[in-house]
Amino acid sequence: MARVTGSTPAVVLKFDPNVMHHGGLGVIRSLGRMGVPVYGVHEGPWAPAAHSRYLRGRFFWQPDPEDTERVQAGLLRLGERIGQPAVLVPTDDAGSIFLAEHGDRLRGHFLFPDPPRDLPRRVAGKYSLHELCREAGLPSPQAAVVESLAAARGFAADAGFPLIAKLTTPWAGGHGGLRSTSILADAGQLDETYRACAEAGAGLMLQEFIPGGPGQDWFFHGYCDASSTCRPAFTGVKERSYPAHAGLTCLGRAEANTELSGQVTGLLKRLGYQGILDLDLRFDPRDGQYKLLDFNPRIGAQFKLFRDAAGTDVATACYLDLTGQPIPESEQVARRFVVENYDPIAALSYWRRGELGPGRWLASLRTVDETAWFARDDLRPFGLMCVRMGWRIATRPLGLPQGKAPAADFRFSGGRAAAGSGRRAPRSRQGSPVSQIQTARPTQPRSRKEGTRV
Repeated sequence: MARVTGSTPAVVLKFDPNVMHHGGLGVIRSLGRMGVPVYGVHEGPWAPAAHSRYLRGRFFWQPDPEDTERVQAGLLRLGERIGQPAVLVPTDDAGSIFLAEHGDRLRGHFLFPDPPRDLPRRVAGKYSLHELCREAGLPSPQAAVVESLAAARGFAADAGFPLIAKLTTPWAGGHGGLRSTSILADAGQLDETYRACAEAGAGLMLQEFIPGGPGQDWFFHGYCDASSTCRPAFTGVKERSYPAHAGLTCLGRAEANTELSGQVTGLLKRLGYQGILDLDLRFDPRDGQYKLLDFNPRIGAQFKLFRDAAGTDVATACYLDLTGQPIPESEQVARRFVVENYDPIAALSYWRRGELGPGRWLASLRTVDETAWFARDDLRPFGLMCVRMGWRIATRPLGLPQGKAPAADFRFSGGRAAAGSGRRAPRSRQGSPVSQIQTARPTQPRSRKEGTRV
């Protein structure tokens, strides 16, 4: 296990209103188990991650990243409440883009990477990433932003079906619950998707579908320091996703791939990238190339899949580097990872497609090393996740995207979230009312690792 010294706190920053996001919980556990005082930004007291025993404190706030001044003011007040500089780890593209473009005022209170100002937005944007790949000579699928139905149909005529449809800026709000990525099987679905995006005012990019198969969907996770040296650099295979073939990883395995790792680390060096990253790639059997599909300039939700022999993952590496500690050099470990709430649903979809049977599904779970939610030493987030998923299944069809929740008061809880403290403020275009901070009475931490009271 990587050795962490010092008492520098860490803050897990979350803009995305998806309360079931498991990546932030992974950061909380990864750093908290090593004695780091971890604070989390959550939608409210009933967010599963807000109940981790490894949290020193919880901030109940749903910031609007488009309201720059309010977010800066809220983060400054958060930093003042913590009382010392803290490592800041964003869990979504919006957070990384905000820090790169508007983070200068925050550096007295927080420690975070300093990439080129425009780079996180360029790599997170679906078509701007395609243009960047062309400039850098990196293989990527054929793609186009379509601004008319005729243009969409013309692209489909050239590329053929199926097609991949992506929102050009998926981190931005106001998309009316549209999926960020979907597979279009025919012209009817293309027309429907184009009209839905036009009505929502969302940019639509169409992308060539690369034929896939077992072992051809890859991802890369890493951390780049101030010199853009990527260490650690992890590669793995996406075995199942939710939704099937076009969504988040719900079952994956870590597998070393030196060719792919060299290709990606060379690109990161040329770009001058700094910070954590999560890339999706697909091996194209037609030309034998790995093609970049998505570049997420932040920690990936499935990052807990990856760990080296020294116990270092990308969250640990980020913390070590930003606090002036060396990152140990070690080889990645072969592991398997599952997201318990999504993989059973995804398996049903694969079964309907004739790609997976009950026996193979059960066999695939027997060798899992890491789970997204369940942890014997931290059970409350798993229990609350089960309750929320049960309610979701009972009240609406599976897979329906959630709209943005109302903005909540920015309030702090030093320990376990108090019952009845989840009263929300009316949503406004100005975002969360960060000028109204309510401080809950802190409670004694539940673990000696968590230190003294806040």
